Amino acid sequence: MSIPNQFSEFISLIKKKLRVDESFDLINRTIQISGRQACLFFIDGMVKDEVMEKLMEFFYSASDQSLQDARTFSKQCIPYVEVDLLDDLDTITTSVLSGILVLVVEGFEQAISIDVRTYPQRSVEEPDQDKVLRGSRDGFVETLVMNTALIRRRIRTPDLTVKIFSVGSLSQTDVAVCYLDTVVDHKLLDRIVQKIKTVQVEALTMNQQSLVEAIYPRRWYNPFPKFKYSERPDSTASSILEGNIVLLVDNSPSAVIIPTSIFDIVEEADDYYFPPITGTYLRLSRYAVTIATLFLTPLWLLALQNPDFVPPFLSFILIEDPVNIPVFWQLLILELAIDGLRLASMNTPSVLSTSLSVIAGIVLSDFAVKSGWFSTEAMLYMAFVAIANYSQPSYELGYALKFMRILLLILTVLLNLWGFLIGCIIVILMIACNRTISGKSYLYPLIPFRGKEFLRRFFRVRIQKS
Repeated sequence: MSIPNQFSEFISLIKKKLRVDESFDLINRTIQISGRQACLFFIDGMVKDEVMEKLMEFFYSASDQSLQDARTFSKQCIPYVEVDLLDDLDTITTSVLSGILVLVVEGFEQAISIDVRTYPQRSVEEPDQDKVLRGSRDGFVETLVMNTALIRRRIRTPDLTVKIFSVGSLSQTDVAVCYLDTVVDHKLLDRIVQKIKTVQVEALTMNQQSLVEAIYPRRWYNPFPKFKYSERPDSTASSILEGNIVLLVDNSPSAVIIPTSIFDIVEEADDYYFPPITGTYLRLSRYAVTIATLFLTPLWLLALQNPDFVPPFLSFILIEDPVNIPVFWQLLILELAIDGLRLASMNTPSVLSTSLSVIAGIVLSDFAVKSGWFSTEAMLYMAFVAIANYSQPSYELGYALKFMRILLLILTVLLNLWGFLIGCIIVILMIACNRTISGKSYLYPLIPFRGKEFLRRFFRVRIQKS
């Protein structure tokens, strides 16, 4: 919609479009600039007050010569970096709602946008989820501009490209696509950009999760994640340098990295912040613990159902004391109880979290065993599974392994050894038949096999000189 010629008519249209009279935080300020009427539109709390005061001084001291047109006025009377000219009413409305200051001057055919935005944000600190033993301690925040700056700080090349799009007919959420132009897969990039442009949603209510579900609706029965989420700028920058594409969503403190295989998801920043031998040990330990979380309790249940299969040196894993509740139901109840405690700890005030966690640990261990609900062995193995699940940083992968573990338990208790074998086959097929967003194998470089690259996934090698 174009700007009308009459100043008062145009101001009335903006007020009606923004519904200024019905929202207390939408401010319009009428001023005089060298005898001409002018009006400022902005959102209270999203502009820098000290910058506004300086700009007002220049507005009031403007001369008649500077009021020839909007371009001349912006060059001579607005000593600020981010200034643009707008000639469309819808664009002006969107700019104001995005936090940008818009100035309309009588006689000008264009409005002037001045990006003096500021957002309430927390400090750039290390994320709780992706902590490292050694390395940088900064993390993404909920402000898009700050997150792109953290990446730019690490990649100082003009090949780093950051494109921005607006998604959602109501929310108009900013989405940034970051990539290195010289190494990125341009076919995949074009496909992702096209999907973002054609997303038909009203709002990204759940930030990046809403976006990935809109651009890539996956099969509901396959829980293994197709995207890697990271709150660390160093890991994100490393992924960009390797040719991956990163999506940043405003109001979200994490980056979406694509394409991603299961080996990429299990990787962690600590693998590279230590010498090769230490990094290799940490990586192999993480792989071993991750596999153990999937198979430990189903194998124990299988051993209890088939004590003849257990060699003498492992006979101590068998339960000799009578149990009141079948072991299968014990494990299933504990799987649900662990998630219940996790949710409870998230909603517990930080002042009480330590004391309540100690009390919960005592009740679920000693008292639960003495009361006859759970056996000591079941508590031990599920405690290991619960703690070991945090050895890898991906919550999505952790829950995928949890669902597969429950499936293995159900098939094992129903069909015994055949059930366990069928469950293992289902898990392998779930992973092998999964595809990344680029269409490549989820198990690359295992399928298709790339020997050198596959070994690099397990053994951390020294960084090559360029």
